Amino acid sequence: MNIIIADDHAVVRSGLRLLLESQKDITVVGDAADGTEAFLLLEKYPVDIVLMDMRMPPGENGLQTTRRIKEHFPEIKTIILSMHDEEEYVRTAIEYGAKGYILKSSQDTVLLEAIQQVSNGNIVIDPLFGEYDKESWRNNVGTAEKDTKYERLSKREREVLPLVALGYSNKEIAERLFISVKTVEVHKSHVMKKLEFATFSELLQYSMKHQLIDL
Repeated sequence: MNIIIADDHAVVRSGLRLLLESQKDITVVGDAADGTEAFLLLEKYPVDIVLMDMRMPPGENGLQTTRRIKEHFPEIKTIILSMHDEEEYVRTAIEYGAKGYILKSSQDTVLLEAIQQVSNGNIVIDPLFGEYDKESWRNNVGTAEKDTKYERLSKREREVLPLVALGYSNKEIAERLFISVKTVEVHKSHVMKKLEFATFSELLQYSMKHQLIDL
């Protein structure tokens, strides 16, 4: 199976790559430092599973990218890797479309088993959470409340939005997304209009409230 690793720490990405490539049935086709980079890789390579860190400041976080993957690449499965062991994080990840939630503190074997289980069509939650609520999490898949304004945005506009909120210049956004500066300006204008914002402050507050960025 083909896997992409998304984590903001280069050392973590390297360690995961070594672990995964030691398995004869796994190929790591790419890695990314944030959600936006990971999403762009999906347009370049055939991918079966994305291992996604939940929080990757200053880029787009793993939850938001997971939801975008579910919308645009529903055949690709996402496993969230996280330090957070609170039930609410698990519930939110599954609702956003993740097929697995594994704690970074778990053993390598737990992650490898989760990859196999997710590949076989199962939803996997780290065994450290126990069995008590797994069924209710499974039943809540896809029930996350949608933001109707956000739904108006195109795929490219959703890529531009968090980068604008993080303060990247038009030139920097253009270089990251491989588009022209003029195109960035057009997308920014559409984002402001569709979300009904008049100021950058409104855009920033919206992005933080809806977990589009990590600061």
